[in-house]
Amino acid sequence: MRWQLPLFAVLVRGPSMVPTLRDGDALLVRRGGRIRTGDVVVARFRTRPDLLVVKRTVRPQDGGWWIQGDNQLIEDDSRAYGVADVIGPVLIRYYPRLGRLG
Repeated sequence: MRWQLPLFAVLVRGPSMVPTLRDGDALLVRRGGRIRTGDVVVARFRTRPDLLVVKRTVRPQDGGWWIQGDNQLIEDDSRAYGVADVIGPVLIRYYPRLGRLG
């Protein structure tokens, strides 16, 4: 059995979460935890398990979540890949500027 730390860091790549997050933002994520509609999360699409994404939860669906980016012009989210399994919520952005997400 592989042990995993409860907190981990991710780096945002691309413009799909603009204006909330930008390319290069570094985030701290809590593995597991309670997820609610509207949370910014790290997830994997069931159809693209190799792809780790940062998106916003829209609604629970089929035992997972429908997730979308804040930038409505970019559709690399559940509109393209379907339901995702959430790994955990984003707690804070710690680089380049400290901040809570909401």
